[in-house]
Amino acid sequence: MNAPLDKDTVLQRFNAACKGTLMETLNITYVDADPATGKLVATMPVDSRVYQPMQILHGGATVALAESVGSAASQMLLDPTKEAAVGLEISANHVKSARTGILIATAECLHKGRTSHLFQIRVENEQGELISVVKLLNFVKQRR
Repeated sequence: MNAPLDKDTVLQRFNAACKGTLMETLNITYVDADPATGKLVATMPVDSRVYQPMQILHGGATVALAESVGSAASQMLLDPTKEAAVGLEISANHVKSARTGILIATAECLHKGRTSHLFQIRVENEQGELISVVKLLNFVKQRR
């Protein structure tokens, strides 16, 4: 297995990989990482790009942020030359809305198995108020 990369390298690689993807469209930025534990933090601004018709944060945009950070976090726990993580199941509980500001999503690994990783992602606003709690199960796929 490859040695874990350092935080700065991980952040640089993950942010570079966002170009031309949904993460770039939603302006998701990876801001903190602990490659040894799989903890990863990303931010996303709340503006009209992520609104639903009621002019508040769309739950789907919140889930996209959570899945982006949870999937990337899973990649930190793998040997990318031999394995890849793919989302298998996601569930979200939205407890507060937002109209402006920055969302902060923190993914933490609850279970690191041989064939699956389970993450909890807390999505908070800049004041530390809980917006959503998301559970993401990733399947660890062997590369051929």
